This record gives sequence, structure tokens and C-alpha cells, in this order.
Amino acid sequence: MPYDNISELPDPVRDHVPKHGQEIYMEAFNNAWDEYSDPDDRRGDSSREEAAHKVAWAAVKQVYRKGEDGNWHRQSD
Repeated sequence: MPYDNISELPDPVRDHVPKHGQEIYMEAFNNAWDEYSDPDDRRGDSSREEAAHKVAWAAVKQVYRKGEDGNWHRQSD
């Protein structure tokens, strides 16, 4: 199910990812939810939701990295 706002995101995202990263996650998830509605478009036997979460985390990882403290921090250039 797509997210309408960041307060609906899973706890690990809300609790450990900065607001900007949460916005990235939500947008990527929602786009992937639409893009992978057809099971033939997904790899393996992933559910639509599972595929969307994978895409969302990949988008966050383009900008942020997980620190030793368990929180996500913006990558330095």
C-alpha cells in the first residue's frame, strides 16, 4: 500500500532515517508500488510490497549510509 505521509512509514525508517531520507523512501516506495504492480515485472517471487521496500531502501542508500550508531547519515562527497 502506498504511503500518504511520512508518519505512516515503518518504524525503522521513521526512527533511524532523517526526514529528507524518509521523503526519499516514501517517494521511491510509492513509485515502485505502481511500477511493480504486475508480478512479471518483479524479480523472483517477491511480493509487490517487498519489491517496493527494496527499491525504497536502495534510493535511501544513494544519499545516506548507516552509521555505527544504527542511524542513517548523509554521505559525504
